[in-house]
Order: sequence, then structure tokens, then C-alpha cells
Amino acid sequence: MSPRTTPVTVRVPAKVNVRLAVGAARPDGFHGLANVFLAVSLFDEVTATAADALTVTCEGPDADKVPLDRTNLAARAAEILAARNGLSPLVHLHIAKNIPVAGGMAGGSADGAAALLACDTLWGLNTPREELLDICAELGSDVPFSLVGGAALGTGRGEVLSPVPAGSFHWVFAVADGGLSTPAVFREFDRLAEGTQIPEPAASPALLAALASGDPDALAATLANDLQPAALSLRPSLRATLDAGLGAGALAALVSGSGPTTAFLVADEQAAAKVASALDASGTCRATHKASSPAPGATVLPQ
Repeated sequence: MSPRTTPVTVRVPAKVNVRLAVGAARPDGFHGLANVFLAVSLFDEVTATAADALTVTCEGPDADKVPLDRTNLAARAAEILAARNGLSPLVHLHIAKNIPVAGGMAGGSADGAAALLACDTLWGLNTPREELLDICAELGSDVPFSLVGGAALGTGRGEVLSPVPAGSFHWVFAVADGGLSTPAVFREFDRLAEGTQIPEPAASPALLAALASGDPDALAATLANDLQPAALSLRPSLRATLDAGLGAGALAALVSGSGPTTAFLVADEQAAAKVASALDASGTCRATHKASSPAPGATVLPQ
């Protein structure tokens, strides 16, 4: 492939963890995970354009919360890919942000994966998929899944992926005011678990079977997030959001990842509209999004 002279735009999905099992802290500071990821139809788009220097801009509801310096995972992705290929990261990255920031839906990770694919395409590198996934793992635990999408079991610290079958499901997501720091939530998990025996993390066969079946009632009975007590401890107001969604007919409710976005599994599109409307009226959240799953991973959009 030769370098592109026109911009490249990549669309990338948010995720929800239908099972997040957390093990004890490891010597490297990370926690072992059994993380069942499901990509949902709530997307960011990252556009890469040839430039004289590496720059980042952002638009969208939470744009003011997105760092525009080298700490942004999109910028880091460009730098790592360029360095591996002996290039300078001469690219402008524009993020159209729709995934909540610091919301437990891997929005920053999604942008890192999207920028990586966009730069690889822009620069005509045709990097093998396994190498792209290796760079994703270097960027962060959730970044590989953002590239792959669909449904997968993540082990290790979440970056070792095994695809799993998944039927179609409908969701409502409630966005909270402000974010939650993932490291802070893990520290609270450790504090709450102090003095207890933490089992090895595993995904239950019942959950994997429910996910494959496409039966929302079966999946609702098996959803679980080991970080939810920690997130609720740091942000007790989230309990009112969970209760509002359940009261409106959601089949199940849980904190998404490290939060504070909350996820509601619903029976169908009609139920999604009802639950979203009730949540919007409840005063317990800033905004809602309706979405379906599974969704494809990072995808280059046609020009």
C-alpha cells in the first residue's frame, strides 16, 4: 500500500462488560481479569490527516474533557506506530466524540484503536493484525477489544482476547455527571476486599451460553460486575440511576466497567425507548443512549 493523500476516518464502538470478574492485585499492580466484552452501537470517529506535526482536536458532548496532548491514547497510538516504522508522526487526529469520557465504556481506548488503524491506513503500512493488537495491548488493557469488536473474553489484564459467540441484544446507557478514575475504582475494590480471599476470575458457562443464545432474560440473570460495589462506594448516587432503570422495566442493570455510566439490558427497541425516557425524566443522569450489540470493531469508513 502507498500513503494516502486524503484523510482516513475510522469508526470505533463503545463496549459494555457483561461479566467483569476481578482477581487479586498482581505484583505488577494490575489485576487478573475475566472480562466478557460486548461492543455496542455507540461510536466515536477518528479522522487522520497528513500534517506538519502531531496534533489532536475533538468535538462532541464531552470534548472539553478530552486531553489534546500526548497523553491522549490516539496520539500515543500514532507515536508508537510511527516509531516502529521509522517515521515521524506527522498527522492531525480529529476525534468526533460520542462515547462518554471516563464513563467505563472504553472511550479513550476506542480512540486509541481508531487512531492506530487510521494512521496505518493513511501511511500505507498494511501492518499485520497481530502487530496492531500488540500495539493496542501496549496502549492499554481495553484497546485490543476496541480494534476487534463483536464479543470476546478478555483474560490476563483484559488484553488477551478469545472471540465468543453472541446473539443480538438491546441496551440503554445512562451517562452520569463527571467521570470515575479507573485506577481509583480498582483501589476501592482492593480496599473493600481487604482481608478476604479473592477467587481466580472466571466467566461463568451460564453467562457465555446466555450470550450466545440471544435470550435477554437468560443474559439478565447472569450479568455481573465485580467493580460495581467499588463504583457505588465512590459514587452512591448511581444506585438511584440503577433503580430508576429497573423501575422502568429494564431486565437488568449494572455499572458499565469502572463506571460511572450505567447499563440497562432491555427486551427490545420498544422497551429501550421506554427505559430511556424514564431515565431522562428521573433526574438521575445527564443523558441516555440507546444501542444494540454486538457491533463491529474499528472500521475504516469509505471516503
